[in-house]
Amino acid sequence: MSPEETEFVDRLGLFFELLGATRTMGRVYGWLLICDPPQQSLTQLADALSVSKASISTVARQLLEGGMVQRLPSPNRQHLYRVTPGGFTSVLETQLSLMRLGIEPADFALSMLGADRAEQRQRVEDFRDFCEFCTRDYRDQLMRMWSEYREGKRQP
Repeated sequence: MSPEETEFVDRLGLFFELLGATRTMGRVYGWLLICDPPQQSLTQLADALSVSKASISTVARQLLEGGMVQRLPSPNRQHLYRVTPGGFTSVLETQLSLMRLGIEPADFALSMLGADRAEQRQRVEDFRDFCEFCTRDYRDQLMRMWSEYREGKRQP
């Protein structure tokens, strides 16, 4: 790995940390974005990133479960991993969809807050409305806008 590649991988690791994931997860994903060949075994990932194979295995499983990487068969019994096209986008879409889980607790809070607690009710209503917005309107609109943006970038 070149010094520039190392810097990119480390920067993506820090970015993933900001998102609440582990730095190692970001580094693995970063390396899979730029490595050649584009598919790597756990051993190759561990060697390239100077991380234990056990840590790489854990992170690879998490990335696989999140839809960010794919596991491919190989003739020598070692699974190979590569970035799933659109994988990062699907994570964001899933996160926005999960906002629906905030609606029920908000409705419960509204059912227990009396009219004499207008300020609290307003805060809960704002939270509930934002959850509904993310679940319905925003997610669909964002994904549509992303598709249009991506297509525009690909046209000469």
